[in-house]
Amino acid sequence: MTTEEAATDPTRVLYVDDDAALTELVAQFLERLDDGLVVDTATLAEEGLRRLLDPTADYDCVVSDFRMPGMNGEEFLHAVRADQPEMPFVLFTGEGNDALERRVTADAAAYLRKGTGTDQYRVLGRRIRRVVGRSSDRDDR
Repeated sequence: MTTEEAATDPTRVLYVDDDAALTELVAQFLERLDDGLVVDTATLAEEGLRRLLDPTADYDCVVSDFRMPGMNGEEFLHAVRADQPEMPFVLFTGEGNDALERRVTADAAAYLRKGTGTDQYRVLGRRIRRVVGRSSDRDDR
């Protein structure tokens, strides 16, 4: 693959959150704000892990909520790290917990608290780009 081809390949994101309506909304906003992002969704961490472990999956980044039934976001992060230690991971959560933030960032993952309004999706898109190591001309706008 040439450098030019790599620059035009979309960034494939797996977004995991048990709130199905919010999950679809976030996916739509991210794809609308950055046409270089392609977002797939899952509503359970276990489902997200199955998708990641699928040999045909080609995700560049995982974004996950923290509080979910069954496996929570931190447990999901550890499960992802066990199989794909280099996978960029963003914990995007309403949990306002400094101890959780320290644990997650110590595991080389990004932590972003959910906010209100649509600007949070722009921030999330930039964070995804940063952890994946790709930039977009719109990142600093």
